[in-house]
Amino acid sequence: MIKIAILDYPSSLTSARYGLLEMFEMANQACETQALDYQFTAQIIATHQLEMTETAFDVVLIPPSHQGDYYLSPDKSLTTWLAQQHHQGAVLGSACAGTFILAAAQLLVGKRATTHWGLEALFIETHPNISLEIDKILINEGEIISAGGMMSWVDLGLEVVATFASLQVMRQLGKSLVVDTGQREQRYYQQFSANLQHSDANILLLQKHLHSHFQETNNIDNMAAHCHLTPRTLQRRFVKATGLKPHYYLQRLRIQKACELLENTALSFEVIATQIGYQDSSACRKLFVNIMGLSPSEFKKRFV
Repeated sequence: MIKIAILDYPSSLTSARYGLLEMFEMANQACETQALDYQFTAQIIATHQLEMTETAFDVVLIPPSHQGDYYLSPDKSLTTWLAQQHHQGAVLGSACAGTFILAAAQLLVGKRATTHWGLEALFIETHPNISLEIDKILINEGEIISAGGMMSWVDLGLEVVATFASLQVMRQLGKSLVVDTGQREQRYYQQFSANLQHSDANILLLQKHLHSHFQETNNIDNMAAHCHLTPRTLQRRFVKATGLKPHYYLQRLRIQKACELLENTALSFEVIATQIGYQDSSACRKLFVNIMGLSPSEFKKRFV
């Protein structure tokens, strides 16, 4: 019997908690049809019940957060309990913002992890010493499993089934749920979100210019002249304000526009490349793959 705890912490996603509960019930049915002697027993445990819970679980899962910021400063009682469960041999899993709770419990030291792509900057700021691989939807480090997006609790649950039952059971369960169990990456879903919440007026001036003139030739000298800075000063202040180098910021801006055009128009990629500022569509295609992890045609097939 595989004992699983699904944490109910303040602002945790209700659909994830109960979805995981039902997923493991369905996993038991899949095990029965394959005559496998595996049984998942899952229960939802609220944080205020932890001190009354003496069970040593095989798996503890931390769902995504729906709203609020509890995950940024979880109760000491929760992080202590997680550390105890881990010490007793439990596999700990998190989805989305749940990874922050594992980090707060000091359980990600020396391990790779992922979280929601929109939380990347916040995670790096609050936990700079943890190896974050934001492009990954799921990372299995043995005793620690982390999953990325808001709906990645599905990937997390399937990974637990594969780990404790079999890949065959996991794939059968995926077919029953009509979800993709093949390899994919979180960067397929990322959208470029520019940081405009800073106080550097010169950099804001340049950002606004780039957003409205991204298709124009914008080398470092042109950018520096536009915001009245030297190229060296621009490089330093731009990275400080946005977290990105100017040329990479422009690339992300252009590729985000390419994604929007692929999703909303019937334009060929050659035309799109020209519209976003590239005369060489092959170079643009290569850049698209480097950033999105998919070719333009694969992107369109997946999302349109």
